[in-house]
Amino acid sequence: MATHRAVLTYEDYAALPDDGRRYEIHEGELSVTPSPGTPHQRISASLSDILRAHVKERGAGEIRYAPLDVILSNTTVVQPDLIYIDPTRQHVVTRRAIEGPPTLAVEIISPSTPRIDRVTKLQLYARYHVPYYWIVDPEARTIDAYELVDDGYRLVATAHGTEALSLPPFPDLALVPESLWPPA
Repeated sequence: MATHRAVLTYEDYAALPDDGRRYEIHEGELSVTPSPGTPHQRISASLSDILRAHVKERGAGEIRYAPLDVILSNTTVVQPDLIYIDPTRQHVVTRRAIEGPPTLAVEIISPSTPRIDRVTKLQLYARYHVPYYWIVDPEARTIDAYELVDDGYRLVATAHGTEALSLPPFPDLALVPESLWPPA
């Protein structure tokens, strides 16, 4: 007997309750994770501050942060922790959401999301042609920076420690990964 799986759409997603959980739709399937904890939020805020200052100083687009829908298709809606939209992609910013691929999606791994961030979203962002993807791992204290090559990602750098490093798409940003982590 064949099982029938309902394919959820943006309209289904928009009807979900506002109950503190993080809802996303990955190729028509509902993904639900708990709200991030305080270490995650500290890292997100720190990285957002660094990127926002860098982008604003250069007039190089904008940084947005979750919760904000990124509608990659009618059946794929995600909420990256941070989003960068360069000036050539401003057309994806609408009143409703980011409607199309941003320049950069950043995911900060939470205890409930390693597989989602490292496998599912890596594949989704590549499929929908997000040029750059960063995975921030608070446990390993690393940032993996990926660049889209053809239809898949290539790891171009893993940032860690106290040495400043530029990660794509920001060639002139001196990011010190150690500055992001909350005190032990």
